[in-house]
Amino acid sequence: MGDTKYSRRTLLAAFGVVVATALGVATYVSSSSSEASQQIATADRVNSKPAAKPTIRFERVYSAARHREVTLAFYLPTGASPRGLPMSILLHGLHGDARHAAIGNLADVLTAAVAKGSVPAFGFVAVDGGDSYWHENVPGDDPMAMLLDEVPRWLKDRGYGEPFAVTGVSMGGFGSLLYARRRAERGDPVAAAAAISPGLITTWPEMAKRRAFKNEGEWTSLDPLRNLKATGPTALGVWIGDRDRFIEGTRRFMREVRPEVSTVKDGGHDDGLYRKVTPDVIRFLAKYAKRAV
Repeated sequence: MGDTKYSRRTLLAAFGVVVATALGVATYVSSSSSEASQQIATADRVNSKPAAKPTIRFERVYSAARHREVTLAFYLPTGASPRGLPMSILLHGLHGDARHAAIGNLADVLTAAVAKGSVPAFGFVAVDGGDSYWHENVPGDDPMAMLLDEVPRWLKDRGYGEPFAVTGVSMGGFGSLLYARRRAERGDPVAAAAAISPGLITTWPEMAKRRAFKNEGEWTSLDPLRNLKATGPTALGVWIGDRDRFIEGTRRFMREVRPEVSTVKDGGHDDGLYRKVTPDVIRFLAKYAKRAV
């Protein structure tokens, strides 16, 4: 028996039916190829709904704690009212800045989740912190004082809610745990701290390469691995890749502290890993954003 043959017109019509069916639209396709193309284009237009995009804003403000101007960055779910919006501080990594603090697709995942109604609305605020692991390594340049004393005022002046959480990646992960500690020491603990690929280094020679601490004693006094209970009642979430260079210290922290969320994923210290974990990070923070409303 010979192969069945189909005309070009018949194939075009069939293709149109398949496309329309896949799109979930009952679309009649005539035998005319031009009409088929028009029907397919119409179905595409009807069914294509662009994903919600986050609202991202940058400002320059003067930080008295750092004695310089810094960038203040807002990553917000589009459509949410900014008035009283709960905010998580967002800490960048080494050699980073506020404009690039939203690693992976963090802001997009937040916006999509809020648009779906699966999480309450909240936002992120980031600020330039330098490379000193979020503490005063250089006299007169104190990024932690900026976070504790200036960021809440900047948020209030713009109508946002106070920081209910802190989120950080790499050096910022170290910083998020240090911030949670400082808040607890003030008797005003932050509700949640999310540390993504935190820079928990296990030896002083390795940490000394970063020139972020005056000496080993200063580092050990601030290192989350050597101050395991210092974050007090703050709920902790930790995410890292199994090939991350900070995996040893982070696994130790997870074993000793037993955070509410401890996740090790297949991946390294990079954007691929961050994109895997951001949905879980958003869900974790959302639990505490709801309580902050």
